[in-house]
Amino acid sequence: MADCVGTRQRRSRLGCEWKKVSGFDRRVWRRRRRPHKSERRQGRAKTDGNTLALKAQLARELSRITFERWAKENPQSAIRNPQWGKVIFSNSGFEAVESALKTALLATGKRGVIAFEGGYHGLGYGALNATHREHFRRPFRPQLRAFGHFLPFPIAANVNSRTAPDLRRLTSAATEIFHREKIGAILVEPVQARGGINVPPPEFLPLLRKLCDAHDALLILDEIYTGFGRTGKWFACEHSGVIPDLICLGKALTGGFPLSACVGRADVMDAAWPASTGEAIHTSTFLGHPVGCAMALAQIQEIQRLKLCERSAVLGKFLLGELNRIRNPQSAIRISARGLGLMVGIELNLPNGKPATSIALAAIKKLLHRGYIFLPEGEYANVISFTPPLTISKAQLAKAVAELKKVLTTD
Repeated sequence: MADCVGTRQRRSRLGCEWKKVSGFDRRVWRRRRRPHKSERRQGRAKTDGNTLALKAQLARELSRITFERWAKENPQSAIRNPQWGKVIFSNSGFEAVESALKTALLATGKRGVIAFEGGYHGLGYGALNATHREHFRRPFRPQLRAFGHFLPFPIAANVNSRTAPDLRRLTSAATEIFHREKIGAILVEPVQARGGINVPPPEFLPLLRKLCDAHDALLILDEIYTGFGRTGKWFACEHSGVIPDLICLGKALTGGFPLSACVGRADVMDAAWPASTGEAIHTSTFLGHPVGCAMALAQIQEIQRLKLCERSAVLGKFLLGELNRIRNPQSAIRISARGLGLMVGIELNLPNGKPATSIALAAIKKLLHRGYIFLPEGEYANVISFTPPLTISKAQLAKAVAELKKVLTTD
């Protein structure tokens, strides 16, 4: 579920002013008159300095809210040197993932990556090797160099009795791949988003951490979707207390501007990316754009000021409770809800267990006509996802659930 409201406020000869309400914050953008050439020349030196300062300030802040904070909260962590992080900026989420994949290769010297069925890490050619869905991979397979090795993603919801055997099988399969291939990293979403809002058992990430430590591999967490309070914590890995070696961030980093980041342990980044003696082997024209950096710094401040992580946790429990009450005795459709914080999905299946794809898509279309934007998730598009702005009210959530209930049980 998404929410976006735009209101045009004023028009004048010099430009326009809009107010936009979207995601985490409310901001006003103003278009002013075009500066004269002399004004642009006078301000150029100051602008260049501010650009670098904003980039450095954001890199410092991302280190503070990740590795520095984790080191203080987990002083007994077995992770080597987690005290601070270094950052590679990008524009899109998949670029942050590809920065992490490059870092893992350069730091370990091993090309292989273990990823998971149902995982989505972007559609660039590097990230696509670790994205499981055939829908995205098949057209480009002739040009892909397969360095990704896929394992089943364990799901905690409704299968608690099978969790331990699933994890034992996962350990055995992962160990076999480590022995057979040169694996430099495990790449995983702490909660799968486009895969269907799949929440793993709490033992899952600690298991991956142990596997990486035992086989000298890096743990890469793709928190592009789950980061910045979405699951009720700053980052989803904090639910299990696991510290990664690299973390990929995007989406809510700015709340709307194209900016992403790969944040890694300083010693790992230094090992992978020594001081350049010529042309940079990884760069981009607009990486760390000053507008995006300013927006990200403001975004982090607002998340802290409004206590949005805590708010996401509270509202997420309320939302799950409301969704679990949806029942239709007149229908044989099976309805089940799962999620973490304000990252929740409701899955629809037929009585024979097959995905109720057509019913889910029809419901989403009806809701759109009623003013609600929902998205289908999962391999079969039979999971209706709730990922609203963290500023949404309990009353707005309740109203959205009520409309969904009407569509599923009475329409």
